Parts: sequence; structure tokens; C-alpha cells
Amino acid sequence: MDDQGGLARDAAGIGALADPLRRRLYGFVCSQPEPVSRDQAADAVGVAHHQAKFHLDRLEAEGLLEASYVRLTGRTGPGAGRPAKLYRRSARDIAISLPHREYQLAGELMAAAIAESAASGTPVREVLDRVAADYGHRIGAQAVGTQPPQSAEAALELVLAVLTEHGYEPRAAADAPGDADDGEVVLANCPFHALAQVQTELACGMNHALIHGVADALAPVAPRTRLCPGDQRCCVVLAPAQASESR
Repeated sequence: MDDQGGLARDAAGIGALADPLRRRLYGFVCSQPEPVSRDQAADAVGVAHHQAKFHLDRLEAEGLLEASYVRLTGRTGPGAGRPAKLYRRSARDIAISLPHREYQLAGELMAAAIAESAASGTPVREVLDRVAADYGHRIGAQAVGTQPPQSAEAALELVLAVLTEHGYEPRAAADAPGDADDGEVVLANCPFHALAQVQTELACGMNHALIHGVADALAPVAPRTRLCPGDQRCCVVLAPAQASESR
């Protein structure tokens, strides 16, 4: 599933917890060491069993709970009765952030860089920039597929589409405050915002490397990228490849 589809599904799951009763049932199920039945959940929160069934099944449908069927009596064969439906917390991680953040991605890139640096002795910062660029190039190449863009403008449009999927929110420089030049595109949201506040040079270097990697996948019409920090936006701006670069 793509990032936008995953975000929508996470939002729906979290929205299911807006109902106070549903939230209490979810909390009870998650607090138990073993899967629980509808009757157990209903008794624990003090509601009718049919109400518990409705809300537990809604939580299952939204991916917050998983269900299995077990015969609680231990009997089998005719007369053993129907298996009971038991609920437990879903194994799927659910997270949503507005505006869009990519702290898990940052953690994965940094962990890979630290491990490689420890093995090779290469400075972590140097490895991190390369790891981020490789990741960017990979997602850029996936977007290109078998039909690479033939013009600088089409290449920029494709790169911006990739960055939009990762929460960067492209804007024309003329429509955004800052020092970017006309014709450039700024990125109104930084997916690594909190990290950039405390480790600016590290985060911005990683960010620039990642975005440059995405653009580089569209050579020879790769958009230009440069560091141009500004208030309340990403530190990187982009522009179409110049005519001499796209030949």
C-alpha cells in the first residue's frame, strides 16, 4: 500500500477510537495478556453484550484488533457448541501525524549509517548522506519505471509527485516567503522537522541527500536541488534542469 493509502487507513483506525465506549473496550483488550471474548469485554466495561459485539467488530474492521475462534469448553464434535470469538490487539502499527512526518524513515537511515560506519570506520555523517541518497534514488527510480520523462519540466513534476507522497508539500517560490528564486520550488513541510530543530546540520544534510537522490534518478533531465534554509519549510529548493544539463 502506498503512503497516502496507509495514512488514510491509519486515520480511519484512529477515528474509530473517538467513541468513548469503543476506546474503553479497546483499552481493556490491549491490557489483557491473552485474547478476550465479547462477554469478558462487555462485563469488564459494564455494557450489554450486543453493544460490546458491535464495537469490537468495528475495531476489528478498522484493523485495531485481530480476532480468532476458539472452543472455550475444550469439547469437540456434535454438541460442543459454536467457537467463541476472541479479540486481541492488532500486530499492525498505526500512526498518524499532521503535518506529515517521517521520523521512522529518519531512524532507519541513521541506524543503517551507524552500523556501516562502525564496520568500515567511515564517518557517520558521510555514510548517512550516501545512505539517504541511495534511498532517494531508489524511490525515484521506482516512480520513473519504464517511461522516463523526456523534458526538464516533466522530470521536475515527477520528482515533486514523489516528494508529495512523502509529505514535502511543494510550493512555487513566488507563492512562499523566503530567499528562493523565482522559478524554483520550495517544500512547505519538512518531514524531519523535530530532528532538524535540534540537529540542523545533520538533518538538513540527510534531507538534501535524499531529495538529490530522488532527482538524480531522472538523469539526464534531473531537477537541480540546493540547500536554501527558510523559516517554517524544508531546507531544500528545486528547479528544472537547465538546457545545457538536459542535453
